Amino acid sequence: MPLHVPPAPAPALRTVLTALGSPTAVREARTPSLRKAQGPATPELPLPLHVLDRITPAGASTTRLAGWRFLIRCGDRAVAAAETMLTPDGWAFSHFFEGPYVTATERALRQAENMKQPYQARLLSVPELYMLTLWLHGDCTADGATGHPAATDLLVPLAPAPPGIAAHRPHRVAELLPVLTLRLAPAPLLSSPA
Repeated sequence: MPLHVPPAPAPALRTVLTALGSPTAVREARTPSLRKAQGPATPELPLPLHVLDRITPAGASTTRLAGWRFLIRCGDRAVAAAETMLTPDGWAFSHFFEGPYVTATERALRQAENMKQPYQARLLSVPELYMLTLWLHGDCTADGATGHPAATDLLVPLAPAPPGIAAHRPHRVAELLPVLTLRLAPAPLLSSPA
């Protein structure tokens, strides 16, 4: 399998396991799939979640680690996801959620496993476009919690993707960032009649 999943910080995993073991946390979560799950629910496939804070006209960007996301598996499928965040006191459980990004992440990871080149799996969020991508980083030995997208890394937009951007189609960072820059460009001002 050419897909490498970086190990999550042990305290982040512990917070998710604690939340899964808490009837209150599961019952109060807005995740009917998790509440109705039959059998044990286990956190799997921890992915560092990076946020793309800014895209410049040159395409360069800044990213930051926002947390770790775990798919919550019950039986043979992911029924929800759990997010952790770094606080001044260390890693803390943030929330459970479900929806299209859970199944889209699972699908994109299966696609990535079939690629010939090895990649390190990460997630990259683009809040300005309400977009989430599977970030396939070319350096499998890198620390998953640090770094920026390299021009040759792949980004796989997850469904639902913004209009005009194909979901589940891998794009090189060097090709996709300029498209995203255009999407973020302000609309031209309409001139008023003289």
